[in-house]
Amino acid sequence: MLVEETISMQKMGEQARAASRALATLGTGAKNAALAAIADELASASATILRENALDIGDGREAGLSEAILDRLLLDEERLAALARDVRSVIDLPDPVGVEFGSRMLPNGMRLLKRRIPLGVVGVVYEARPNVTIDIASLCLKTSNATILRGGKETLRSNLALVAAIREALKKTGIPPDVVQYVGDPDRGLVEQLLRLDKYVDMIVPRGGAGLHRLCLEKSTIPVITGGMGVCHIFVDESADLERAEDIVENAKVQRPSVCNALDTLLLHRNVADAFLPPLAKRLGAQGVAFRADPEALRILERTGGLACAAAGPDDFDQEWLSLTLGVRIVDGVEDAIEHIQRHGTAHSDSILTNDWARANIFVDRIDSAAVFVNASTRFSDGGQFGLGAEVAVSTQKLHARGPMGLEELTSYKWIGVGQGHIRA
Repeated sequence: MLVEETISMQKMGEQARAASRALATLGTGAKNAALAAIADELASASATILRENALDIGDGREAGLSEAILDRLLLDEERLAALARDVRSVIDLPDPVGVEFGSRMLPNGMRLLKRRIPLGVVGVVYEARPNVTIDIASLCLKTSNATILRGGKETLRSNLALVAAIREALKKTGIPPDVVQYVGDPDRGLVEQLLRLDKYVDMIVPRGGAGLHRLCLEKSTIPVITGGMGVCHIFVDESADLERAEDIVENAKVQRPSVCNALDTLLLHRNVADAFLPPLAKRLGAQGVAFRADPEALRILERTGGLACAAAGPDDFDQEWLSLTLGVRIVDGVEDAIEHIQRHGTAHSDSILTNDWARANIFVDRIDSAAVFVNASTRFSDGGQFGLGAEVAVSTQKLHARGPMGLEELTSYKWIGVGQGHIRA
């Protein structure tokens, strides 16, 4: 699959804006038909998509990419089928475009209301995750937004194959294929050009590490949704059900360690550390988890034996590990845990395990994260788990959208005033 020799970001912006205007006139039925066609086309083109992904995986191994990154990059038959199912699930979600809300009658007799409208054009810059291509395209299509996508160079072949399938499905259903465009050149300078297309692009969503977010914030002349980088915590209180706590911590750390809502740092109340940490560490260690611990926790881990453990370095509690590494710190109580999270967290997802509801409420009130859980795994911080369908991103900011961003977060609204010959006095 070849990369276009010359890409004009100006032209892509113009095409996206024109396509967004055409898309805005389509009803829900037409958009759902296009989504069904995309799911079908993913199945029809599966051999090509998987072949291109295998080439990306091979190049990634040669380049020395970590197993965590390769896992994010990998597509197989099961994952590709799951992507098609995700697209079909968006069909069943209510279309927010055109929904009216906040209606009220003013004292002068004019009726005032709000109506949801598309943002217009969404630019998404992301790293080694081909599933993001499908998630963004399907959610943007459902909300009548055009999109310009720019994935990482590690996924170039995979993304080009996926976008080709999407555009083919759009053609078959009579929708302008420029509703979904892909920047198929790894030149980083094109990203900076995309970030300055404020005449055509209405919102930028970066999905990747801190460096990508910093680049977008510093270079963009377009509003940027920040988030997606998670340093996630679980605090095990002295009142917690320790048997259930083991299950929750294991799920949060091991189920899929390469994602942003996986557990990075475990905080243990001092009164349960000796009883809880050894059996938990053996359970996690048997699954390949290595530990970076504060001095008190390290002494317990070393006494336990047979574990890959080391003293936490000065920056280890600030790490989004994205791997089978877990930071461990022993704290004096909920106040100490909150202070640690406030100092080291990224406002993504944090959880308290406790049977003391007063402490649970203190934790929920004081932890200023996009998602806060009580007696549950941080892995639930996800658009699908929240019933939103696939997600565009997880926002950790407070303006416009926060947490998993689904369909409603891809809309804005307009005010509509309905009068009867009203004039302002």
